[in-house]
Amino acid sequence: MKNLFVGNMSFQTTEADLRALFAPFGAVTRVHLAMDRETGRARGFAFVEMPNDAEAAKAIAGLDGKEVGGRNLKVNEARPKGEGRAPERSGGPGRSSGGGGNRGGNRERFSNEDYREAARQPREPRW
Repeated sequence: MKNLFVGNMSFQTTEADLRALFAPFGAVTRVHLAMDRETGRARGFAFVEMPNDAEAAKAIAGLDGKEVGGRNLKVNEARPKGEGRAPERSGGPGRSSGGGGNRGGNRERFSNEDYREAARQPREPRW
């Protein structure tokens, strides 16, 4: 059983389109088209499961780089979920790792304590 990643797809591509595309290479067990939760629109990639490893290899060779819907498909063997992803920097999914002050209690990044002991310099008037 091989799970194949299909990327750089047109947003109008459907499950039926993918099944028809992979059918000449062998049996297709399952097609999972990634959809955006908020808009309900396709995200431009999918996973296709094929029971025979040799047929899956033929599909990769035949479809990788092929133009479908005005875009060149990227087809390769899918990696397991945790593999090849960047490690989480901020302590969990859904957390932003960008700047923005001290929202997440991240004391190492920014703290007002550093400025409290420093003597304040008088500011020049703006007018």
